[in-house]
Amino acid sequence: MRPYAFLLYPFALLYDLITRIRNTFFDWGWLKSRRSPISSILVGNLRVGGTGKTPMVEYLIEYLKAKKNSATLSRGYGRKTQGFLQASVDLTPSDIGDEPFQIYEKYGNDISVFVGEDRVEAAFQIAEKQPNTEVLLLDDAFQHRSFRADLNILLTTYDQPFFSDFLLPMGRLRESRSGAKRANLIVVTKSPRGLDAQERGRVKKKIIPYNPSAPILFSSIGYGQPVTLQPEHKFSDSVILVSGISDDSQLKSFVSNNYDLLETLNYPDHHDYKQEDFERMKQVYQQYASKKPVLITTEKDAVKVKSSCPAGFLREIPIFVLPIQVVFSPEDEQILKSFIDQVIL
Repeated sequence: MRPYAFLLYPFALLYDLITRIRNTFFDWGWLKSRRSPISSILVGNLRVGGTGKTPMVEYLIEYLKAKKNSATLSRGYGRKTQGFLQASVDLTPSDIGDEPFQIYEKYGNDISVFVGEDRVEAAFQIAEKQPNTEVLLLDDAFQHRSFRADLNILLTTYDQPFFSDFLLPMGRLRESRSGAKRANLIVVTKSPRGLDAQERGRVKKKIIPYNPSAPILFSSIGYGQPVTLQPEHKFSDSVILVSGISDDSQLKSFVSNNYDLLETLNYPDHHDYKQEDFERMKQVYQQYASKKPVLITTEKDAVKVKSSCPAGFLREIPIFVLPIQVVFSPEDEQILKSFIDQVIL
């Protein structure tokens, strides 16, 4: 909790009242929720900020792409457009948002990617536009109560779990902890590898009072081999990290443990890279020129860098992307897949 956050307690109480009334109206049926016309899996959280939703959606895409015709739907946070759009080669991250563009670049040949503020209306448009769509994956729609999904997956991070957090603006929760009761599955993301049974039990014991029936799974972040943005560049262990994500602590730890981390250039989440940012990257790169460094960045940052960098920048400055993936234990993975299979079969 932030210093002096207790001063914001009255505002958190007011926020709690508003969100509880809204959720109660949905629970009582006074506000209506509509079932998706397409079998749907929703990934969301209770907290503002990164809980690993996009890697989780990508995990689902990887599992489903050979089984069913799938599509993703999100609001398209940070985009400069409005309304319902389908990702295409003519659109940029500014048009559809960073994460949808990232997913389209990786999986555009396997699935369809859509954005739309009104998830219910968007789902019906997808069903009409592409009637062969069999599974719809929703990113960050846990608070979108008007949409009724077939499977609700709630994410919470190991280091900042919802049960230790407080409502906005005192903390980072979008709604009260009791909202966890709507989840069919709860995944504790960004967990340390090899978490023992005792620690898993401790975390589960904290979550169970908010949802006694949902299975609680644990996932970790795995990193792949760095991938170049320009084929002529070769990788070097001397690394300058460019990071524009909400929580890059695990990323920094991995890079520093596996490479010679020279410097980190930090930017806000969903940062729009500008001319001065590229000048700064070039300046730092030249500062360490004797070490023949490379820049490493995230997949989400890479889509912004590629779409807005000056002409010739990628040829001059070697930039590599560090892929990430969600990793489950075999037991937890089997539980997750069994829930998914119930939706798609």
